[in-house]
Amino acid sequence: MTAAPEPGTVAAEMPGRAPARAAAPADLREQPPVGVRLEGLTRRYGGVLALDGLDLDVAGGEFLALLGPSGCGKTTALRAIAGFEVPDAGRVWFDRRDVTAIPPSRRDVGMVFQAYSLFPNMTVAENVAFGLRVRRRDKAERAGRAAELLELVGLADRAQRYPHQLSGGQQQRVALARALAVAPQVLLLDEPLSALDAQVRVQLRDEIRRIQLELGITTVFVTHDQAEALSVADRVGVMRAGRLEQVASPDDLYERPATAFVAGFVGTMNRIPAVLGDGDVEFLGVRREVLGAAPAAGPAFALVRPEALEVEGDPRGPGRVVTRTFSGAVTRLTVALPDGVEVQADVPSAGSQGLTPGTPVTVTPAERPALVEPADLTP
Repeated sequence: MTAAPEPGTVAAEMPGRAPARAAAPADLREQPPVGVRLEGLTRRYGGVLALDGLDLDVAGGEFLALLGPSGCGKTTALRAIAGFEVPDAGRVWFDRRDVTAIPPSRRDVGMVFQAYSLFPNMTVAENVAFGLRVRRRDKAERAGRAAELLELVGLADRAQRYPHQLSGGQQQRVALARALAVAPQVLLLDEPLSALDAQVRVQLRDEIRRIQLELGITTVFVTHDQAEALSVADRVGVMRAGRLEQVASPDDLYERPATAFVAGFVGTMNRIPAVLGDGDVEFLGVRREVLGAAPAAGPAFALVRPEALEVEGDPRGPGRVVTRTFSGAVTRLTVALPDGVEVQADVPSAGSQGLTPGTPVTVTPAERPALVEPADLTP
């Protein structure tokens, strides 16, 4: 039997068990959602171009995630929305209001940082009410608002504790409550979950989405974690070198990537040698339609997801199973093909028991169009 945490100690997050939640304060729920538009944003740091004429529209009440590799400009874009970065060129709009030159304190923005940034000498309730204190709201209003929001994030019973007496996940809940306390028009989240354990990260990710849906607040969420972006966002923007490669729903982004970069960055993608013909592509001994615009005929790579490859045991098959990784209902196989090419295939576990390392197999792509890239394009 596990003992409950003693008062004053760091309380553990309870995976699978969420505290009861209160309804959001009325003034947060009744605000009309505000759209955000970035128009031709350019930002340089010396010789580094962080934003390269970035255009982005976020609908009022939308949850949009910005995803991309380190240095792609996603955090710079978020800070430009908040007002912490002044672009060298371009405009930031909240609906029809140009906020480009307006300081952060006057933008009605709530921001949650990666490192929580709680004041260690203040109680949880005082941390949540800090923005209202800066705005010179009276003590009763500050206390009432802090109580409402701590109830919303499930920490009403920890109002008088200090940050060091909370777990990492609980501290991040406090940071979220503090960002919402000033009734912001826009909520900005800068990799708020990356410092947390995996189980707590999933729980808090779902909690953030629940609160965002209840409030209907326009939210921009920066992350390098594909699973986070795809699981919570209405749309995901994939950034590269200061520009957007694609903005789409999670389903479209995964199933219909607009570029080879997006295809390779989001999820696992096999690059299989292929030959482009007249409107189709040949690889693994079969022909498939080309997804999107086809490059010029000639050598190419077919970009194929693991779940779009079928693997069958075949004594004369050209492939050999290298590894087999069981993951419940799905098993991932690594298969070595001729010419040193290896592919990953996700197959139903129920029918894959015989596909052990060393087994000869035939690999066939599913009947669906394939995304291709020219063979001379750098991966």
